[in-house]
Amino acid sequence: MHSKKENRQHQIRNTPFILLTLSVLLWIAGVATGEPARVLEQASQVCLSCIGIG
Repeated sequence: MHSKKENRQHQIRNTPFILLTLSVLLWIAGVATGEPARVLEQASQVCLSCIGIG
């Protein structure tokens, strides 16, 4: 039989892996929907308008 302390330590050790997996899945979803290209496009517009070209 496991004590509560052992169960809590096991849960704490799993938390980083769960968060890492969730982060990777969200990153993949963002890349699949074309977000990096959109962010780069917006950044270019902001930079060009800042210097008065765009």
